[in-house]
Amino acid sequence: MSINYAEALSPYPNKGKLGQKEITDNEFDLIQKINELTNDIRNAKFIVVLTGAGISTSAGIPDFRGPNGVWTMEQKKQEPKSVDFATAKPTFTHYALVALEKIGKIKHLISQNVDNLHIKSGFPVNRLLEVHGNCFVDQCKRCKKYYYRKDASKSVGCKPTGMRCNENKCRGFIHDTVLDWECELPDEYASVTIPYLK
Repeated sequence: MSINYAEALSPYPNKGKLGQKEITDNEFDLIQKINELTNDIRNAKFIVVLTGAGISTSAGIPDFRGPNGVWTMEQKKQEPKSVDFATAKPTFTHYALVALEKIGKIKHLISQNVDNLHIKSGFPVNRLLEVHGNCFVDQCKRCKKYYYRKDASKSVGCKPTGMRCNENKCRGFIHDTVLDWECELPDEYASVTIPYLK
């Protein structure tokens, strides 16, 4: 994640086990798993995908607990390395999900990531639910209009941005959409997601 995003979050005391090694399969097992996944996708009629930090680590955005995660490096008293969200590029996996959606395989994508890479990759926003928000998307609290930004929001925690909505004279206050640790998931997330998961 962008270090600015990680620094903007409230302190989080329960960091769990940090710095665990990534597990890799030998070539035989990997090929077998790829073939099994390919068959599952080919035969599936309705796929819902859930993504987290792991999909973006190869784009240069660290997770929290991985070998080079933000909290792992903090524990080692080292500075974590990260590309900025604004310059990060979607990975092969992001584009693979777009391709699977285009051929009708993926019906819905639920992501915990706030890095905007699913949108940058071209995944349709009407099939994407970013449960923790998006650093490049603000929302009017009154009329619920979304504002897609070129630059990342300066705040997290669904705070006011200082701007007001221009939709049909709404003039509601615009807030960032990124949840902080103490924020609850908005109610509409469950109502959108549960029908797909069923």
